[in-house]
Amino acid sequence: MVVDESTRMFEPPAVGQAEKRDRAYLVVLAGSAVGEMYKVDQERTIIGRGGKAQIRMIDDGISREHAEIVLQGNEVLLRDLGSTNGTFCNGVRVDSKPLADGDKILVGSTTILKFTYHDNLDEVFQRQMYESALRDGLTKAFNKKYFTDRLESEFMFSVRHNAPLALVMFDIDHFKKINDSYGHQAGDAVLTDLAALMMMSLRTEDVFARYGGEEFAVICRGSDLAQGQVIGERLRRATEGRQFGYDGKVIPITISVGLAGVPDAAIKDASGLVAAADSALYRSKQGGRNRVSVHMSL
Repeated sequence: MVVDESTRMFEPPAVGQAEKRDRAYLVVLAGSAVGEMYKVDQERTIIGRGGKAQIRMIDDGISREHAEIVLQGNEVLLRDLGSTNGTFCNGVRVDSKPLADGDKILVGSTTILKFTYHDNLDEVFQRQMYESALRDGLTKAFNKKYFTDRLESEFMFSVRHNAPLALVMFDIDHFKKINDSYGHQAGDAVLTDLAALMMMSLRTEDVFARYGGEEFAVICRGSDLAQGQVIGERLRRATEGRQFGYDGKVIPITISVGLAGVPDAAIKDASGLVAAADSALYRSKQGGRNRVSVHMSL
C-alpha cells in the first residue's frame, strides 16, 4: 500500500500520542531573531510587525499584519492577510495552505520560519540551543553578536520608517576596584545580580545585552531621546538603591549611563549610534559617574 506522505499529518493521532496542536511551533531560521521559538497554541496567531501581531518580526518587507496561523480541527493553516509582498511556503506564494512538519515560511525579505512539532524534550533542547547561541553565559543577557545584528536591523527599520530608536549604554563604576578588593568571583556575582535587576526593570520589548566586560546596552525600540533618558535614569536609580553583596560583604554599586537616538542627521549607521551613546557614557564618567548623559548633535 502506497501512503501519501502529504496527508499523513492530518491523520488522527495514535493512541497515547499527544495532540499535535499542543506541540506546534514556529522556529526562526533567518531574520532578526534567529533560533527563537514560538508555540502555536491559539486559534489565530498573527505574524507581522504591528502591535496586534503575536509574532512580531523586524523586516521591512513584512506588513503590519502579514499572515496568520490558524488552528482548524486537526489542521494548522497558513493564511496570507493581504500582505504587500506576499507569503511563501517552500518557495511558492500562497493565500491559504495546510502546514506540514518541516514547511518553511518566508515573510518579508529575510525572515524564514520553520513550522514543526516538538514534544516537551524537543522544546527544552531547542530552547537551550537558542539560549546558548544568543545569550551571555554569565549574565544571561543577550551577547554582543546578537546585539550587533539586532541593532543593525532596528536601525534600518527606524530610518526607513522615520521611527524613533534609542540606545542606552552603561557600565559599572570602578569595577576594577571591585575585582581587586573582593575578588573576581565577587565581580562575577555583581555582574549576574546587576543583569537580573536590569531585566526586571526593562520593558518586554527592550533588548538588553552585555556589550563587553562590565558594559551593557539596551536597544529601546520606539523610544525617543526623552523616553530613553527616562529608561536610563530608571536603571541608574535601581542600581543605586540595590544592596549588592558577596560572601557576607556589602558591595556598593553605581552605574554611569550614556544614550543616543535617531532620528539624528549626524548618525548615519548603527555603529555611529553606538559611538554616540558611548561618547555620552564617557561624559557621565568625566562628570563624576553615577549619572545619565544624553548625546546631542551639534
